[in-house]
Amino acid sequence: ECVSGCVCPEGLFDDGKGGCVKEKDCPCSHNNQLYSSGEKITVDCNTCTCQEGDWSCTKDLCYGTCTIYGSGHYITFDGKFYDFDGSCEYVATQDFCGDKNSSGSFSIITENVPCGTTGVTCSKAIKIFLGKTELKLENKDYKEIQRDIGDDVQYWNRTVGLYLVIEASNGVMLIWDKKTTVFIKLTPDYKGKVCGLCGNFDDKSNNDFTTRSGMQETNALKFGNSWKQSSMCPDVTEEIKPCDVKPHRKSWAEKECSIIQSEVFKVCHSKVDPIPFYEACVHDACSCDSGGDCECFCSAVAAYAQECTKAQACVFWRTPDICPIFCDYYN
Repeated sequence: ECVSGCVCPEGLFDDGKGGCVKEKDCPCSHNNQLYSSGEKITVDCNTCTCQEGDWSCTKDLCYGTCTIYGSGHYITFDGKFYDFDGSCEYVATQDFCGDKNSSGSFSIITENVPCGTTGVTCSKAIKIFLGKTELKLENKDYKEIQRDIGDDVQYWNRTVGLYLVIEASNGVMLIWDKKTTVFIKLTPDYKGKVCGLCGNFDDKSNNDFTTRSGMQETNALKFGNSWKQSSMCPDVTEEIKPCDVKPHRKSWAEKECSIIQSEVFKVCHSKVDPIPFYEACVHDACSCDSGGDCECFCSAVAAYAQECTKAQACVFWRTPDICPIFCDYYN
């Protein structure tokens, strides 16, 4: 039977944009967007070219990134998102894993302290051990301490906009916003060779909850407790829900954080799931109730914006009213 509508002539194909093209000119699709034949996109550190409807990508190995931000939010090297609120020093990541005699070249420790009165914790200070050098990042500054043991590992520091960047010759990079956000980047040489709250960087997120003793855990609290530096610190026994503790802050938190799910970030929604970032934002906006509540909110939105930028979705979300930055000052 006849069906009304438009079809392409014999030998041509619908290009998804209302036109007809030859097979060699078919577009490629990525994150719900169409790209013409010959167009290039960047995915992580690789470049992909659209060729006759298929992507052809370079195969470079990329840096892995672990993110720690706000009130105990972690995104591991392999992309696992979880919350852990412990008040102690914890191993974020290190390459002293498994064998007791194995030598490692670095260790990164996060010192978490309560922020607000609900019991959630934020990263207050970061310690980086690079061979015989210890760096402590705290109070918007860092200081170097020389120890007697270990090798010489060179490192460089520079300030980039809001961030302090520490880069070491052994392939470890740390980016700190001088508040509660830390990005730890490792070269691919460390794949499967690290351990700690940031997971094991083996491209599989289902085994990231590996405890200090090498056991697989499903519970974030048991996993997190195993990585504390001092046995004197109490274990975390329950997950804190700050919006239940401070219900009067919940509606304000939801209203402020709705920017993550709004039109402002629309270009990013298909590339990075906004839900976990929105939930983390509400959690933080409820919990920071003793000053700095805007800072907590801004850090939470900035964490989503950062993931969007990584996924090639540049979003201009800061305004004079929402988390402004005085660019002239930082430049």
